[in-house]
Amino acid sequence: MAVREIVKKGHPALKAKSTSVAKIDDKIKNIIQDLKDTLYSTDNGIGLAAPQIGVNKRIIFIDLRNGADPIVLINPRIVSFSGKQESEESCLSYPGYYGYVERPAKVIVKGINDKGQEVSYKAEELLCRVFCHEIDHLDGIMYTDRAYEIYKDDEVRG
Repeated sequence: MAVREIVKKGHPALKAKSTSVAKIDDKIKNIIQDLKDTLYSTDNGIGLAAPQIGVNKRIIFIDLRNGADPIVLINPRIVSFSGKQESEESCLSYPGYYGYVERPAKVIVKGINDKGQEVSYKAEELLCRVFCHEIDHLDGIMYTDRAYEIYKDDEVRG
């Protein structure tokens, strides 16, 4: 439908808790399409949550751009997690910055796909981190709230 502006850190939508989607109607389908269009308009984004386009609905879109099928998930929830992993993260809503965040090593995520079907994903490594990152957005949490180190992309790390 449209490429939307990705709201930046400090925007109130990024701190608000998103509401659940009660039914998948044309309005929700349009939001999903806008998430896709907006993510694909970026050079390196792999996930986007509805609050990042100013919509506080529990919808995420993930495409790792590695040949795997993209994921649309409505009302996602982490039902199980285990282990720990630490990794560098960045965010389209906080461009030019990166941070180190501790996340679970494995998660099981459940939700509804864009056809209204209940789906479940077992995820680890990058997909696990992206699920955690995007679901955090739905709860008004940015990776910077969890990061133990944040730096500009032009700073020397190490």
